[in-house]
Amino acid sequence: MATVHPLTTTATGSDVRVRFCPSPTGLPHVGMVRTALYNWAYARHNGGKLIFRIEDTDAARDSEESFLQLVDALTWMNIDWDEGVEVGGPHAPYRQSERHDIYREVIEKLKATGAVYESYSTAEEIDARNEANGRAKQLGYDNFDRDLTDEQKNAFRAEGRQPALRLRVPDEDLTYVDLIRGEVTFPAGSFPDFVVVRPNGVPLYTFVNPVDDALMGITHVLRGEDLMPSTARQLALYDALIQAGVTTFVPRFAHMPLVLGETGNKKLSKRDPQADLFLHRERGFIHEGLLNYLALLGWSIGPDRDIFSLEEFIAAFDIVDVNPNPARFDQKKAESINGDHIRMLGERDFAERMLPYLAAANVFGGEPTHEQIVLAFRAAPLVQERMQLLGEAPGMLGFLFTDEVVYEDDALKGLPANAAEVLAACVTALEPVEDFTPDAVQAALSAKLVDEVGLKPRVAYGPPRVALTGRRVSPPLFESMELLGKDETLRRLRALGEHLGR
Repeated sequence: MATVHPLTTTATGSDVRVRFCPSPTGLPHVGMVRTALYNWAYARHNGGKLIFRIEDTDAARDSEESFLQLVDALTWMNIDWDEGVEVGGPHAPYRQSERHDIYREVIEKLKATGAVYESYSTAEEIDARNEANGRAKQLGYDNFDRDLTDEQKNAFRAEGRQPALRLRVPDEDLTYVDLIRGEVTFPAGSFPDFVVVRPNGVPLYTFVNPVDDALMGITHVLRGEDLMPSTARQLALYDALIQAGVTTFVPRFAHMPLVLGETGNKKLSKRDPQADLFLHRERGFIHEGLLNYLALLGWSIGPDRDIFSLEEFIAAFDIVDVNPNPARFDQKKAESINGDHIRMLGERDFAERMLPYLAAANVFGGEPTHEQIVLAFRAAPLVQERMQLLGEAPGMLGFLFTDEVVYEDDALKGLPANAAEVLAACVTALEPVEDFTPDAVQAALSAKLVDEVGLKPRVAYGPPRVALTGRRVSPPLFESMELLGKDETLRRLRALGEHLGR
């Protein structure tokens, strides 16, 4: 019967060490950020440490730009780390590309114990042997080079061949207990001895990743389920690393569910708009809202509850509570949760976060003046309850910062037939008002339009709303009039009346 490795870590509390180790290729992906989030929350929940390491051995695909985007993404999301790139630590360097001397030392130790051996077989030779032996081609390498004699090795070298190094895989079942999925066993012989160092001397990712984990004392490897098949090789390698004295324990593994796109059963692709973290930021997600939503992609704080703070998330999160089933990215739910978090912000905090979106849309017509900033801060409370994304701010508040109102087609089409008369009545009602406050404005308009003319409020207030903002939906009408001031309000009411009369 298969047994779990007896030296599997039992680390808890402050001894917990997890890592986030992306490759710097392309834009940060929400699935990748979910991985970082779960590792970060697990470290913070236990009082342990998060190590941020960069897997940059693919020179053709890796870029410094992508690395800086990763740092930007984690910084924006308020995911901090205890050791790693940018902050240093006792296991530096934290970039794979700077650790080749370390890998060479480990390889020499594995050679000394006989855990790795020289392999000269070419792909063509492996295929030919499999065919001759009636062995399925897809089974791959047949462990042929395990016991080559020195004479055979010298003969291959004389031909000019350079050997790859392969790990001698144990001829026994390999079992581990996945913290999310339970006991998993890889039967003996289910995978062959695998290459850890290419013939050119460059170690493979399947080698350097677990070696870094071992040297950095990583106790818990929390990663996506797409990496689960590689766990068998990692267990085999860990066994060899322990025997060579490189480490003293095997980490615990947990494989998080895939994040699916909105439709179908395919993993969320990097090409899907929902996958682009920075597109979410550009559209106006705040980090609290997006983190809350990403936390729900495989985990729940409790029945019938979706909204929580980061502090509540850290206090409640445990990797063993993650659901193994795939999670689907739901854009509408993500935006709804973001809206809830926007409403939880303090008024000043909300206004400060909103300003860059107004500026990016050129609402201010250049660098904002002091008066424009004051006006934006005064207007912010009027829209905070109505927004799901900060990117909606220019559409909602742009009317305050322009002299030319652009009437949207659907707003004009929705006006009642007597809109011009309603606007004229608004002007008549507001001209005598001296204290131009929301209460005074409402009282004057209500008396004229509702009580005297007999209009229903929905009909009465539609035309002035379009006159002021150009839109059917806007911030509260009477407060908007106060912000615009009496003269500008009257000018806009008259302007739409003239526009309708043409």
